[in-house]
Amino acid sequence: MRLTRFVGTSFVVVGICAVAWTALVWQWQDPFTALYTLYEQHKLASRYEKIAASYEPLLAKRRRAPHSSTDTSPVARLALERRLIMLDAERYRRTLRPGGALGRIKVPRLGLSSILVTSTDHDSLTKGPGWYTGSYLPGAGQLIYIAGHRTTYLAPFAHIDSLRPGDAITIEVPYGTFVYRVSSHVIVPAGDVARLRSHNREVVALQACHPRFFATQRYIVYAVPVRVIPRDGKAYAVG
Repeated sequence: MRLTRFVGTSFVVVGICAVAWTALVWQWQDPFTALYTLYEQHKLASRYEKIAASYEPLLAKRRRAPHSSTDTSPVARLALERRLIMLDAERYRRTLRPGGALGRIKVPRLGLSSILVTSTDHDSLTKGPGWYTGSYLPGAGQLIYIAGHRTTYLAPFAHIDSLRPGDAITIEVPYGTFVYRVSSHVIVPAGDVARLRSHNREVVALQACHPRFFATQRYIVYAVPVRVIPRDGKAYAVG
């Protein structure tokens, strides 16, 4: 009789714990994987600070050059700055390695301020939101594709479906800070690789599994550029 009561009580306790755990992960995230990602983010932040401090944008190099001249029209200067930023995007891209720090991403609506990780492979995404290496960097005028978890590893995109048109997304890299505004979203099958193709225009795509706890679909939020702040130049509007 005692054994029966013990077994029954054990099942009740296990059931309560399971429900509590599910509620915790649903409302917040998996706390154990979150601790791991916090540790990795701390290390990546330190590395990124060193990368950013040692990186000299092409715009800064040009201004230091003896033959450099500022005696040009505002339109010409802006065109030159954009060209140098595009070159920096490709130049910096060549230095990146999977799992390493790329920059910072901030999404106020999501309460997100995180180091952006190079690559979207499993190990990289355990460290934070990851940049798909088959896409491009800010300033290149092409697709910037970023993926993140919704329930584990700090769940950076847990509430990606709460983003609304006009919400800000900011990406900082060593050569500048780029501000985007959410424009739209789509829900597509998990195997829809067409979404990874660039269409010769700058746009940020944030991707997460959909619905939460499943991976049958992808929730993708698109954002368009509205402002560029070169590291060694004046900010200018885009669009």
